[in-house]
Amino acid sequence: MRITQGAFSFLPDLTDEQIEAQIRYCLEQGWAMSIEYTDDPHPRNSYWELWGLPQFDLAPEESGVVMGDMRACREANPECYVKVIAYDPTHGRQTTGLSFIVSRPSNEPGFRLDRTDAHDRTQRYSLY
Repeated sequence: MRITQGAFSFLPDLTDEQIEAQIRYCLEQGWAMSIEYTDDPHPRNSYWELWGLPQFDLAPEESGVVMGDMRACREANPECYVKVIAYDPTHGRQTTGLSFIVSRPSNEPGFRLDRTDAHDRTQRYSLY
């Protein structure tokens, strides 16, 4: 089962050239960039591990800096999910402008989430 989170998740994996084009777009918008990774891609796990520090005030020509961090994260965590996140500060707070997965483990077992409604309308979830 292919995990579908973030932009482009229903498309085939992006090439490094396509990833760099998206990073350049984000930098042209003035967005801060960060790289995160996890071995638990459950939708409720919104706190992935941060790789390095977020990168602020990079020019579009410096997309190679983000690409270098992304490649280093991929190399250090080959069996994890890796994503690029761009934060849009225009609303006075760090809002995610774009995020997308750039690396996946060789085996994606996926998960199934079953919801059960109890008599008191409480919802209970089970993972399989």
